Amino acid sequence: MSLPPVSRETDEKFMREALRQARKAYALREVPIGCVIVCDGKVVARGYNRRNTDKNTTSHAEINAIRRASKKLGDWRLEGCTIYITLEPCQMCAGAIVQSRITRAVIGSMNPKAGCAGSVLNLLEMEQFNHQVIVERGVLEQECSEMLSGFFRELREQKKEQKS
Repeated sequence: MSLPPVSRETDEKFMREALRQARKAYALREVPIGCVIVCDGKVVARGYNRRNTDKNTTSHAEINAIRRASKKLGDWRLEGCTIYITLEPCQMCAGAIVQSRITRAVIGSMNPKAGCAGSVLNLLEMEQFNHQVIVERGVLEQECSEMLSGFFRELREQKKEQKS
């Protein structure tokens, strides 16, 4: 399923919503990753990283949002939906995006150490799978990157203070 063309302005609007979700993770001292899923121009689900809070390996922003979107829309197939993510998804989340049949993924910051939407692997656009995702990269990249950099800088400073 293809989507009608989306403007950069619309992508930035929804990425700002994903950044708001990332700030919720930041407030919990979680890695600040946020995500929203949009269908027919409306946010149908939100998610943010809660792995430490929930003590659950799978409690990533994307998984939490996909679960909510499926429940709200009444189907595991999220065809026609766009997922906005502040950080390139890991292999688990990229797999879930493909499995849920999300049509489009918009990514803020790339993840050269663990990203699976073009950095380490590209699971979203593999022709071998029965579903490929349309991918847009670098939307509000600076804002997304700065939030993550700031978080990890604070974490390193805290660890340094604890040692002294």
